[in-house]
Amino acid sequence: MISPLAYVHPDAKVAESAQIGPFAFIDQDVEIGEGTIIDANATVCEHTRIGKNCHVFPSAVVGAIPQDLKFKGELTYTFIGDNTTLRECSTVHRGTASKGKTVVGNNCLIMAYCHVAHDAWVKDHVIMSNATQLAGEVVVEDWAILGGGTLVHQFSHIGSHAMIQGGTHVNKDVPPYVIAARYPVQFCGINSVGLERRGFTKEQVETIQQAYRLIFMSKMNITQALERVLADMPASPERDLIVDFIKTSDRGVIKGI
Repeated sequence: MISPLAYVHPDAKVAESAQIGPFAFIDQDVEIGEGTIIDANATVCEHTRIGKNCHVFPSAVVGAIPQDLKFKGELTYTFIGDNTTLRECSTVHRGTASKGKTVVGNNCLIMAYCHVAHDAWVKDHVIMSNATQLAGEVVVEDWAILGGGTLVHQFSHIGSHAMIQGGTHVNKDVPPYVIAARYPVQFCGINSVGLERRGFTKEQVETIQQAYRLIFMSKMNITQALERVLADMPASPERDLIVDFIKTSDRGVIKGI
């Protein structure tokens, strides 16, 4: 259902079961999936794709051009997955020539006043609490939770199942499964409660704890600690994900306790 008070460009593709509220603006080259709700006064800009059963709340803006002075009007896109919610006044900007697209995945909750900048990639089941700000080309992995007012520096990488305490300034990569907080940002333990809620076994949690004791709580440097993890701990998906994340970190990971 499309309100007669909404503007929908003739070239936009809006699924029959989608709902567009009064004074919403839907630009050209936009696709909106089945069951998605675009509330009153929300704006969906050109070259945006929104999946099924999403909810875009009033005054949210999806797909506006990036706040990047290098952007010269090139064709880039914004992709929002299925079952994702964008709350009031949240903003998701288009990509630039760097990546060509900004992506927010499936089953995400982007709370009020959050910002996802150009070329960022927010993967599945991510929660961004109120006023969290992602700079350009940030990557947030599955199931990460960012507390209110989190500020994430450009090019930073946040690992899966990580939890960032509200108000934290993230300027380094945050490995998977950890809690990160304080200023400057540092390792504050593992996200054991979140892992248990998501079905991780006691043995899996203990593996993660053992790896991070060596990496962040020993007197070894990162290279030495990773060598010990590989030598002392049997291979497992959790161990390997931690090691691979840290080895491939471009910005370097957060500090230990």
